[in-house]
Amino acid sequence: MAKMYFIALVTPEEINRKVLEWKNFMKEHYGCIVALRSPAHITLMAPFWMDDSLEQNVAAALTEFSKQKDPFQIQLKGFSAFKPRVIYVSVQPNEALQKVQADLQKSLTNQGSFSINAEVRAFHPHVSIATRDLYKKAFHEAWTIFKGKKYEASWQANGISLLRHNEKNWEVIFTSQFDNH
Repeated sequence: MAKMYFIALVTPEEINRKVLEWKNFMKEHYGCIVALRSPAHITLMAPFWMDDSLEQNVAAALTEFSKQKDPFQIQLKGFSAFKPRVIYVSVQPNEALQKVQADLQKSLTNQGSFSINAEVRAFHPHVSIATRDLYKKAFHEAWTIFKGKKYEASWQANGISLLRHNEKNWEVIFTSQFDNH
């Protein structure tokens, strides 16, 4: 049966808890719930539909891909926005992250085994706190709150997660591990 998936770097639990506080703030003040449906993450491959019988194949492809990659640091700092609909925690520029995303996209779209299309938009890593259901009027008010807010955190990315939509939320169903030598 076809289900919706995406591939991401999921943040560690302590960062997820902090991001969840902001997502809940956005829900309480602006009715935003879309971002609450997934753990805090950086999307590497946008949502795609795939027959669930292929999950193990994608997991195997992620495992094989990850064996060739080293863990790397990710630095979060401050907030930014895709005006007027998305507010997010900013991810500092990172060559390793850019390379992993580009290589992963090339690897999974070239295989032809999966219904994953190459992203046409430029990769802009971020951790969303409000998306799609943040309306223009509310955006400006919310953005005045977040644009000056200070936040910094970092973590070591150790693997790539496959998430599946269960018709309510996104859940991590598999996480590969980068090579730790």
